[in-house]
Amino acid sequence: MQNTFLTYLGAFIVGGIICAIGQILIDKTKLTSARILVLFVTTGAVLGGLGIYEKIVQIGGAGATVPLTGFGYNLVKGTMKEINQHGLLGAFTGGVKAAAAGITAAVFFGYLASVAFTPKAKR
Repeated sequence: MQNTFLTYLGAFIVGGIICAIGQILIDKTKLTSARILVLFVTTGAVLGGLGIYEKIVQIGGAGATVPLTGFGYNLVKGTMKEINQHGLLGAFTGGVKAAAAGITAAVFFGYLASVAFTPKAKR
């Protein structure tokens, strides 16, 4: 029970901090949503490459792997694994292999949402 509570608490705190940073960027800067998303993926990739994001994942679990920073981390982690196994070719295949399930789910559920709802243009 205690271990489960700490797991949830770590995910809540780490995920909350990542979301709070995103909200601050939305409120206090003129960055577009697309640029913030790219910034988060890039930050996760850079921190993953430096080995820092692994420590964040150990503390935050799903709170660190579910947000977009986790996607960037996952790309780098997969790329590094494939480079170690297959050399330079792994640099081209590793990231997509590691993120294939997430990419597929995003496309599939995005399609379902587009079928289920009527999109409206912003005014």
